[in-house]
Amino acid sequence: MKKNIFTAAQDAVLPDEELGLINRHTLRDLTRDEVFCFTLTLCDNRVDRDMERFDVAALHKLAELFDGRTGIADHSMKSEDQMARIYKTWVEEDPAERTMNGEPYTCLKAKAYMPVTEETKEKIAQIKSGIKKETSVSCSVSAVRCSICGSNWKEGACRHRKGRVYDGKVCHGVLTDPTDAYEWSFVAVPAQRSAGVTKSLTLAEAKTTVGADEEETVTLTLDAFKGLTACAERFRQSLVDEVIRSGLLALPDLGKAALEELCGGLTEEQLDRLGKSFRHTAAERFPLRPQLSGESGRDPKTNHEFII
Repeated sequence: MKKNIFTAAQDAVLPDEELGLINRHTLRDLTRDEVFCFTLTLCDNRVDRDMERFDVAALHKLAELFDGRTGIADHSMKSEDQMARIYKTWVEEDPAERTMNGEPYTCLKAKAYMPVTEETKEKIAQIKSGIKKETSVSCSVSAVRCSICGSNWKEGACRHRKGRVYDGKVCHGVLTDPTDAYEWSFVAVPAQRSAGVTKSLTLAEAKTTVGADEEETVTLTLDAFKGLTACAERFRQSLVDEVIRSGLLALPDLGKAALEELCGGLTEEQLDRLGKSFRHTAAERFPLRPQLSGESGRDPKTNHEFII
């Protein structure tokens, strides 16, 4: 996953201690004149535009994982696009500011360096002038938990949906237990709200990419993606409604509330199979019997059951 945020400013004077941290990553010791250093904010615990947020424990884990990670542009995986490297990370809390879920605002900060060369002069100028100031982190987490019920969405969907309000709380995904940090990038359009960037394209022109890998990805407009998502939600709800209807016929003692809770953690394929099973059981309990089929074991010589 990739998470974007507003990054920050150039450092003034480089202390000896930090120069030593930089030289951990170099083949020879660099001097102050040979490096350009700046501070950035990598990610925080605010709910972002994807309706997701990192929890505070994840930020502390990411502080460990991002130490020494390289900085590139637009998540390009080419080695020639590397431009900077993180040499120090820490977690910073602002008790005076509260997030949507009532926690103190907490963010992962980092310091990065890049060599001062003819090739990097333009990039350094862009950072100093504020042209390049948004960043995006690329990392992996073991769980994306529902903020309402705590279910891990990476293991299966629950009945709650991102952006919807349940008992006064907005549902969102909580990113927990990071397992790796890959890289960080300068980007043009950040996802996290603290970026404070105005997009120059309309929502209809915005694009989103869907797919498990590059060979199977499809790029859609945001409107088309929202339309497909709405269709998927309607399809899932129809499966849930059918499971509940059939379940109440097959196992009436189970109750509607229990069936709704059961459906919340099932995939669409599992819902389809459960619905078929309930329908089969319901058909055995309430078999269809034509009005003119006659009574079982009746005397074929008489037709008394058909006489009005």
